[in-house]
Amino acid sequence: MAPAPVPSLVLVSGPEEILVDRAITSTLAEARAAGAEVIRLDAATYEAGALLMHASPSLFGGSKCLVVRDLHEASDELQLDLLALLADPAPDVSLVVTHGGGMKGKKVLDTMKRLGAHTVECPAIKTDRDKSDFVMKEFSSARRKITGEGVRALVEAVGKDVRELASASSQLIADTEGVVDDAVVDVYHGGKVEATGFRVADATVAGQQGEALRLLRHAIATGVDPVPIVAVLAAQLRQLIKVGSAGRGSSAQLARSLGMAPWQVDKARRSIGHWSAEGLAVAVQAVAAADFEVKGGGRDPVYAVERAILTITRARGAR
Repeated sequence: MAPAPVPSLVLVSGPEEILVDRAITSTLAEARAAGAEVIRLDAATYEAGALLMHASPSLFGGSKCLVVRDLHEASDELQLDLLALLADPAPDVSLVVTHGGGMKGKKVLDTMKRLGAHTVECPAIKTDRDKSDFVMKEFSSARRKITGEGVRALVEAVGKDVRELASASSQLIADTEGVVDDAVVDVYHGGKVEATGFRVADATVAGQQGEALRLLRHAIATGVDPVPIVAVLAAQLRQLIKVGSAGRGSSAQLARSLGMAPWQVDKARRSIGHWSAEGLAVAVQAVAAADFEVKGGGRDPVYAVERAILTITRARGAR
């Protein structure tokens, strides 16, 4: 069977680099399979006329695939050359353009869309909901299953960087069998700094004072900085407040409106019944004070976190 032809125009739109890279890799694999010569052009180093020169017919014939990255950083010369090529397409030449967002290069974007370019959207993966959806898609595309708790554990452990999240997902898919749950994730990633911070915060918000202090001391002994622990504590208290004031609705509905993952909504709902408005106010003030002290405002950052944990666990359930 002959390889499928590469679309003459491909627009990769959005700022998420890992998705952009995947779209480019997939498109170029198709181009090479079809026998096309791949020519890459970078917006930052572009010289006027280079695009049209590469698009011109070769003495040896054959098709070409021109790749222009970062149109959102393109010079006027590159934009003009792209518009000229789009106005008079060269035979046997496909054009792949990436654009990370913003108004720069909009005329080229609009022209490509008007001409029917195949568009691949690469939206930013920022919120925990976005990251949870990303993990679910990674497992789904590999025809593997991961539980909601497994997703939560993975996002908490390595969710700061999307590329690391993708790598961790690939590792779990390759190295395990059956359904991946939080226990499996913990075997591979339980020692991560982020995971340790979340364990401290989970125990604190649950009112488990002794366990929270034990986990904190273990975290400090293994080199975890107090700053991210306080940051996670603050984030979890904010989620409690957001969910507590959001009213009724399904977890999925609230997650969409609050920019959270459904498992975060469920987790907050399980906790919020143990908190009063006054208790949450005390907890938020304690975290704010700890945040100031661990960032240079106090003499002993570890003691500042311990004091915050004691205050927060006592505030839970206070009426």
